[in-house]
Amino acid sequence: MPERALVITPTYNERANVTTLVDRVLAQDPRIEILFVDDNSPDGTGDLIAELASANTRVHLLRRPGKLGLGTAYRDGFRWALERDYELIFEMDADFSHDPSHLPEFIKAAERADFVLGSRYLQGKVTVMNWPITRLILSYGANIYARWVTGMQLWDATGGFKCFHRRVLAAIDLDDVRSNGYAFQIEMSFRAMRKGFKPVEIPIVFADRTEGESKMSGHIVREAVFMVWRLRWWTLTGRV
Repeated sequence: MPERALVITPTYNERANVTTLVDRVLAQDPRIEILFVDDNSPDGTGDLIAELASANTRVHLLRRPGKLGLGTAYRDGFRWALERDYELIFEMDADFSHDPSHLPEFIKAAERADFVLGSRYLQGKVTVMNWPITRLILSYGANIYARWVTGMQLWDATGGFKCFHRRVLAAIDLDDVRSNGYAFQIEMSFRAMRKGFKPVEIPIVFADRTEGESKMSGHIVREAVFMVWRLRWWTLTGRV
């Protein structure tokens, strides 16, 4: 793969993580670059990233005026990547729940698929570390629910460690993507598969964050519950 790859990482108050994250991501492959989409973090995350970007041409920063949500951050990042001709475009969290050491495995898997999903539950095997049992049950159950409602045969439709070939993102009308929380992951995979693109899931080890605060909320859970039914309805009415 001679083409460049871009890791897109939304940030909000992730100052404690970004320096180490840059080092670990860029060490995986010389073709990988990283784009932080920062929502005007009060802790100065954006300013620190700007310093890192001034010292390394493989680090990029897209500043936004405020906290606008995960889905819009990725959509803005996707547009930025498409305008600059990256071939492989990743989603990855800033809190090290997504281990950068998996990036070469994604690149290898992308040789045989249009997009790659890092799965915490591949073939029913759970590879989640340090989660309370209640959150694990919620997450595992959410994926069963998403498979049942949407019909997507994915073990981990809600996971956020993903890699798309640019042709997939170019084929999706990003302005039409409605989700903004973790339902965004379900919707993007659903739209890609409706376009005929082939996914592959690879196993990852998912560890809970050790720095900063979780962005999970009741609103995010409710959005995911109702979004899968919207996707099913849009399919029946020919909207996707």
